[in-house]
Amino acid sequence: MTPLPIAVSCGEPAGIGPELAEAAWARLRATLPFVWIGDPAHLPGAVPHVVVPDPSEAPGASERGLPVLPLRFDGARTPGQPQAAQAKGVVAAIERAVALVQSGAARAICTLPIHKQALADGAGFGFPGHTEFLCHLAGADDVVMMLASEQLRVVPVTIHVALADVPRALTADLLESRIRITHAALVTQFNIASPRLAVAGLNPHAGEGGKMGHEEIEIITPVLERLRAEGMALTGPHSADTLFHAAARTRYDAAIAMYHDQALIPIKTLDFDRGVNVTLGLPFVRTSPDHGTAFDIAGTGRANPASFVEALRLADRMTGGAA
Repeated sequence: MTPLPIAVSCGEPAGIGPELAEAAWARLRATLPFVWIGDPAHLPGAVPHVVVPDPSEAPGASERGLPVLPLRFDGARTPGQPQAAQAKGVVAAIERAVALVQSGAARAICTLPIHKQALADGAGFGFPGHTEFLCHLAGADDVVMMLASEQLRVVPVTIHVALADVPRALTADLLESRIRITHAALVTQFNIASPRLAVAGLNPHAGEGGKMGHEEIEIITPVLERLRAEGMALTGPHSADTLFHAAARTRYDAAIAMYHDQALIPIKTLDFDRGVNVTLGLPFVRTSPDHGTAFDIAGTGRANPASFVEALRLADRMTGGAA
C-alpha cells in the first residue's frame, strides 16, 4: 500500500523554505514522499519539480521530482525581502496543509518557517506564531511545543515570555497541562508505554530549599506529587544545570523546562542542525525545522536542510513510517 504523503506548507517565500524543499527532495526522493504546497514559481529550480493536482499523486511523482501542490501567490519571490502581498498565500498554504491531514489526504504536516511581521502586515495575522494558529485551526484546547532530537526531547512550560515575567506566568495549572499533554503524546505518538519525565526547577539549584526562590516548593513540587499519585513516572524538581549532561539524559524520555532558554539552549548546543519542533496536543502530527526564515542567506544556496529533513523523518516515524 502506497503511504500517504506528508503535507509541507511553503512558509515565507523570501526565506530559505523553497531551497530547503528542493534540498530535502534531493536527499530523500521517493524514500519519504512529501508534497510541497506553494507557488511553483518561487522554487529556485535546482531540482525538477512535478505539479500534482492531488496529494495522492505525490508518492509516484517523487520518483521524478519534488511534488508540488500549486498555490498561486501575488508577485515573484525576492530572497531576503518579504512582501506583505504574499502573506495571504502563506496563510492559505498552512490552512491547506491542515485541511489535507484532517481529510485523510495527508498523514502529517511539516511547516517551513514563516515571518510573523510580514503575515501581520499583509494578512492581519493575529497569532503569536505557527503553533497557536494550528491550535486554532484544529480546535484544540491546548498545545505544547517540544524540541526533539536523537539526543534530547525537551518541553518549555512558558515559551515567548520575558524572563522577568516567567515567575508570574508559571502556574500550577499551566505546568500540569504541559506535563499531561507531553505524557500523553509520548504514549500515543512516540510509542513509549511508560514515559519517564524529568522536571527542572525554576531557580538555581532548584531553589535550594527556599533559599533561592519558592516556586519549587509552592508550585512545582505539589503538581509533581499529585501526578505521581496518579502513576506518572516523574522526577524533580531538578537543578537545571545538572539535567542535560549525557548520563542524566539516559534517565528520562523527555525533560520539562520552566522557560524558553532553559529548554532551547541545551538542545541547540547538543544538536543545533538536527533539532525538530513538534507540536503536541493536536489531533494530527505536526513538525517543523527548529530555525527561522534565515533571510541573510536566502537565495545563496547555503541553507542547510538537515533540520527540515529530520522534521520530515520524525513526522514519518510518528505516523508509522520507518525513516
